[in-house]
Amino acid sequence: MPVAVLALTAGAFGIGTTEFIIMGLLLQVAADMQVSVSTAGLLISGYALGVFAGAPILTLATRRMPRKAVLLALMAIFTLGNAACAVAPSYAALMAARVLTSLAHGTFFGVGSVVGTGLVAKDKRASAIAMMFTGLTAATLLGVPFGAWFGLLFGWRSAFWAVAAVGVVAFIVLALLVPNHVGRNDENTSLREELTVLARPQVQLGLATTVLGFAGLFTVFTYIQPILTKITGFSEAAVSPILLVFGVGLSIGNIAGGRLADRGLPRALLGTLAGLVIVLVVLALALSAKASAVLLVGLLGAAAFATVAPLQIRVIEKAGAAGQNLASSLNIAAFNLGNALGAWAGGVTIDRGLGLAALPVVAAVITAVGLALAFWSLRLDRRSATPITCPAE
Repeated sequence: MPVAVLALTAGAFGIGTTEFIIMGLLLQVAADMQVSVSTAGLLISGYALGVFAGAPILTLATRRMPRKAVLLALMAIFTLGNAACAVAPSYAALMAARVLTSLAHGTFFGVGSVVGTGLVAKDKRASAIAMMFTGLTAATLLGVPFGAWFGLLFGWRSAFWAVAAVGVVAFIVLALLVPNHVGRNDENTSLREELTVLARPQVQLGLATTVLGFAGLFTVFTYIQPILTKITGFSEAAVSPILLVFGVGLSIGNIAGGRLADRGLPRALLGTLAGLVIVLVVLALALSAKASAVLLVGLLGAAAFATVAPLQIRVIEKAGAAGQNLASSLNIAAFNLGNALGAWAGGVTIDRGLGLAALPVVAAVITAVGLALAFWSLRLDRRSATPITCPAE
């Protein structure tokens, strides 16, 4: 892979760490801020909604800027936002700081996806996206468990200071390794032409598939700490090593999803979403046994992130050349809207009295709806490709 793609991976590591780190600190934040666990979980929803709102706005606002300058500016926002999280005096201030941090997320991954795919051959595009998202999986594998452990020892605020330091390092790596000309938008595409991508039915279906297909993961993963401690019976100290297992699964699934999508996008799209539904159903049956729960947490990570490259490539392909930057950022926003939907659905499930054990079942239903949308979208592809023959006279 080109060195610029590896630099994008470094930036993705920093952003991924701050997105997921709160999950390993949920109980500590809830206790310190004197809010319920479900209310603390809304910090994940707030971040995700910030990504959803910020991605299209910042992508359009920076459409004429050099791509490297955009990436560096976003990394600066990320670093400042994490420092603000570390000093937040109240729950409201912490939520505001999380939203500020989230503004960098969608546009970074959206622009980065387009830059990455432009640096490789067409049959390697999904693998390039998967490579960039390896930074996200590495964040889950290393950054999130370390953050949970660091927060347990020194307090949750110290974990955010550590993430801010990661942001500084990522900024330097991007500045040194990404060429100034990479991803420069030289096409004279009007704003109106770029916005027309939103009117394309297949783009709309692709975005909806991403939202619902990925929401199932966060219906469960948002509350993974209380699930593992209160249902499976692990101690709080055991959560960090289990998150490492989840991170290993992410890494494997991410690379596998990219390779599968390069070999055949339709099969990869349906297969990975179906795999996630199956894992969620089995997880619902395995929570009471420690060994099987750990195994299923790893499989959950693999199944969830195997969907990322197929979902991203699907939307980019359907957007066309003029709308790739916007569609790519919108799909990252769609992932995060799915995160918010999942966290909200999990909170509602808990508050309605169904309990933590019901979360995998609710998650499986949500992802199954995303799978149905993907199947419908691919059927529309086949219908449009079928030639219309006239009856013989």
